[in-house]
Amino acid sequence: MRVSMDMEQCSYRNSLPMARCIQSITPAERQHLPKLIRDCSAFQQTMDKRDIVPRIARWALMLAEFDYTIRHRSGARMKHVDALSRFPVLYAVATELTVRIRKAQQEDDGTRAIIEILKEKPYEDYTLIDGVLFKFSDGRDLLVVPKKLQTEIIKDVHEKGHFSTRRTEEAIKQEYYIPNLSTKVAHVIDNCIKCIIVNRKAGKKEGFLHPLFKESLPLHTLHIDHIGPLESTRKAYQHILVVVDSFTKFVWLYPVKSITSIEVISKLEIQKTTFGNPFQIITDRGTAFTSQQFKDYCISENIELKFITAGLPRANGQVERINATVVNVLAKLSAEDPTKWYQHVAAVQLAINSTYQRSINRTPFELLTGVKMLKDDHQLAELLNDEAVERLETKRANERAEAREQILEIQKENRKQFNKRRRPASQYQVGDLVAVKRTQLGPGLKLKPKYLGPYRIGKIKGNDTYDVVREGAHDGPKRTTTCAEYIKRWRNSESSSESDDAQEGRMWEVDSDAAGPPEGARSEEKKEACGTGWGDRLRARNKTRREI
Repeated sequence: MRVSMDMEQCSYRNSLPMARCIQSITPAERQHLPKLIRDCSAFQQTMDKRDIVPRIARWALMLAEFDYTIRHRSGARMKHVDALSRFPVLYAVATELTVRIRKAQQEDDGTRAIIEILKEKPYEDYTLIDGVLFKFSDGRDLLVVPKKLQTEIIKDVHEKGHFSTRRTEEAIKQEYYIPNLSTKVAHVIDNCIKCIIVNRKAGKKEGFLHPLFKESLPLHTLHIDHIGPLESTRKAYQHILVVVDSFTKFVWLYPVKSITSIEVISKLEIQKTTFGNPFQIITDRGTAFTSQQFKDYCISENIELKFITAGLPRANGQVERINATVVNVLAKLSAEDPTKWYQHVAAVQLAINSTYQRSINRTPFELLTGVKMLKDDHQLAELLNDEAVERLETKRANERAEAREQILEIQKENRKQFNKRRRPASQYQVGDLVAVKRTQLGPGLKLKPKYLGPYRIGKIKGNDTYDVVREGAHDGPKRTTTCAEYIKRWRNSESSSESDDAQEGRMWEVDSDAAGPPEGARSEEKKEACGTGWGDRLRARNKTRREI
C-alpha cells in the first residue's frame, strides 16, 4: 500500500497530520506494508531526535504501533499532491444547467440553425453531443450558451468570488462558449452591486483641475481652516485658526482654545477692526463653519460663505498648504517643550508673510501693503508719509497687476501638470442613481464598502461637483456634496446595447449553403484531442471535476 503526502510544515504541524493519516488506515489495509511518500524531511528528523517535546512524544508512541516505511521524494515530483493544498483554480462546472442550456439552444434561432445543419453535415468547429451543441476551441469542447442564458451564467461564475473581468472570462472559457464574451463580462461586472460599492475606481482619476478665479484685490476672498488638536498648553490652546488671503497669500494665525463657531467669529471680528469684512469666505465642512450660528453671522455681515466638496481638501488648497508649513515649522521651534508652541505662532506668521512666494513673485506683505517689511517702525512710517503716498499707490497697483498675471501663469502650469494624470470626468444628470465614495475613515472600516449608495443626483454644480440625496436606508449622510472623481454609476440597464446585439447577431449568422468539411473529417487537433469514445471521456471528465 502507498500513501502520498505533501508535508510542508515542521515540528507539531508535521507530526500530527502523519499520525492522523496512519490512524485512518483500516485494519485490513494494515496487513500490507504502508509506504509514506513525502517531500519534507522535517518529520523524519523530528522522530530521530533523542529529546522531543511531550506532545510529539505521545504521537511517536502512537505511531510505533504501526509498521510503515518513509520515503522521500522531491517536491517537483509531488505536484499531484501539492495541488490539493493550493488555492483552487476558478472554473465553471457543467451541472444540471446543461439541461437548461440544451432546451434554450432549441429555442434560440442562431443555435437552432447550427444544430439543424449539424444533423446533415459537419459545420466549422461545432459538434452535437447528446443533443447539446458544443464548439471546439483551445483544445476543448465548450458548451454553446444561447443568448437567453448568457447573463445568468456570467453572473453565476462572477459571483463565485467577484473576480476581475479577466479572471471571470478565463473561468467561463473553461466550459462555455459565449460570443463577444469580454464585452458581456464587463457589462455584468459594471452592474454588480457588491463590486460597485467595494471596488476602487480603476484607471486615471476623473476630473481636471479647476483653479479658482482670483480677484485682483486684496482681502476679497479669505480661506479659513483649523489646525489641530495640538499639544495642550497652560493657556488651554489646542488649535490654530488659519486665515489666508486668496490674492496676496497673506496669513493670519490665531491660537484658539476650541473649534467652536464663537471662537471663529471672535477672530473674524478682530480681522474686521483692521481690514473690514471680506467679500467671501471659503472653508471646509467643519462643524464650526456649517453651524447655523456661523451662517447667520456671515449673512448679517454680508459675507458670501462657500463650502468645498466633502473629502476634497485640494478645493481649499491654499490654506491646506499653509497648514502643512505651519505644523512643520512649529514642531521644530517647540521641539524642546511642545506645550509652548503658542509662543512661536507670531514668529511663524511673520516669517511666512515676509518670505518670497513664487505664485505672486514677491512677499505677501509687499503685495498687501506695497512696501517691503522693515524691522524699524520709524522707517516704515517715513515710507508712508504724504510725499510718498502717490508713488506708493502707483507702485502697488503695478505690483498687483503683475501678481495677478503671475498667479494666472502658475495656475496654468499647475493645471497642465495636474491634468496629465487625469481623464475627463463622467457626466451625470439630475435623477441618476450613483454610488458615492466613503470619505470619512476611521478604525474598523478596512473591510467596509468603499462606496455608499444608492444616492440620487439632486443638483448639478460647477466644476464636476454634485449635490446628492440618499435613496433608501443605508450607511452614509442623508445629503452631501461630492464630485465626479468620487462617484460611480449605480447600475446600467440589464439589457445589452443595440450594438452588442447587432454584433452578436452577426456572430450567430449561419450560411446553410456553405460546404462544411468532408463527411467525418475533423481538424487534426480535434482528432488528437477527441479520438474514439470522446463523448464518454467528456462526461467522465466533468464527473471527476464535480467529485473534486
